[in-house]
Amino acid sequence: MWIESTIALKFLRQGLVQTILILVGIAVGVSVIVFITTLVMGLQSNIVDRTLGTQAHIRVQPSDEINTILPAEQGILQLILEDKRAQRLRSINNWQQVMQTLEQLPDITAVSPVISGPAFARRGDVLKSVSLVGIDPIRYERIIPVAKDIISGEFRVGAGDAVIGKILADDLGLRVGNKLRLEAGQGRIATVTLSGIFEMGVRELDSRYVYLDIKQTQSLLGLFGAITQLDVTVEDLFQAERAAKRIAQLTGLKSESWMQTNAQLMNALSSQSLSTSIINFFVALSVAFGIASVLAISVTQRTREIGILRAMGITRKQILRVFLFQGALLGLTGAAAGVFFGAAMVWAFNTFGPKLFFIPLATQLIPVVMAVATLTGVLAAMVPAWRASKLDPVAAIRYV
Repeated sequence: MWIESTIALKFLRQGLVQTILILVGIAVGVSVIVFITTLVMGLQSNIVDRTLGTQAHIRVQPSDEINTILPAEQGILQLILEDKRAQRLRSINNWQQVMQTLEQLPDITAVSPVISGPAFARRGDVLKSVSLVGIDPIRYERIIPVAKDIISGEFRVGAGDAVIGKILADDLGLRVGNKLRLEAGQGRIATVTLSGIFEMGVRELDSRYVYLDIKQTQSLLGLFGAITQLDVTVEDLFQAERAAKRIAQLTGLKSESWMQTNAQLMNALSSQSLSTSIINFFVALSVAFGIASVLAISVTQRTREIGILRAMGITRKQILRVFLFQGALLGLTGAAAGVFFGAAMVWAFNTFGPKLFFIPLATQLIPVVMAVATLTGVLAAMVPAWRASKLDPVAAIRYV
């Protein structure tokens, strides 16, 4: 390969202007691919983080209740107009055993018991509809880090303490240390002390959620010793759907992943990924045509030199490798420059951009882009290289 690489480098130096132009074109194309891919990945990661920052990857709940149709008596045909059964507040049977089972699954990173239900929050004459959320704070923090969203007080539940959202606190005129009366119906009433106020940035949560201790919530909702759901996180959040199906098969419970509850978000993410792939494909295609056109011109310009080399004993395979090496070298060198400029664009966006979100440069993307660019260069050089290797030495030397 020493002879082929030497000849290839000489040909590239002789056509220096063409070489520089195609290298600039490749670098621009690769930098666009790096920046666009990184930008979309950062945008998707930011959207997913914001969405999943306030919900579990998987929510395990009791199965829906359905009507049971009594068997028809012998000889009598029953025509039944069946309405769907209303779903009352239900609990998970043997939830401790279910939780232990889920924690042993390899894909699952955290499991937290939760009991939730409707109630009213009263202060004076003001009455607000709220959602009681009874939690084990240590386990729940591994699912949803509420503590980082606390804007007043601290995230402390238990022993008559409660944590509520900012909008609800403003509506009721509450601040940390004030008393709050909770009414869950059928005479179940509790007075709690406000220990913290959170702001998650989701209006539904900030205006309705009241975090309490599990035991106190069980007492208010009349579900003593029970929970209504298990919140689960998985190692790879994009495998949550597969994990949810496995949990449903294993436990017989209703298991919903964040992909099911955020179908529109998944559709948007898929559309973004598809559009990015299309852009990258056409950019790579333009780079390939650029390399092919430059090498085709090089073959035409160096027809006589190729004939002389063939007459001196250079084989067709060696001529073929000369131009394939040029294509690979152009692709690799242009990709290296493109990765550098792409990284510089990412840095400039993070430093001088609109500060809407941060886009980390995916280091695993760099070797992939360089490998693809090098392969593209080789593939683009195949036709010119084959044409050069087929030149007849006598006809090539006589070429003017």
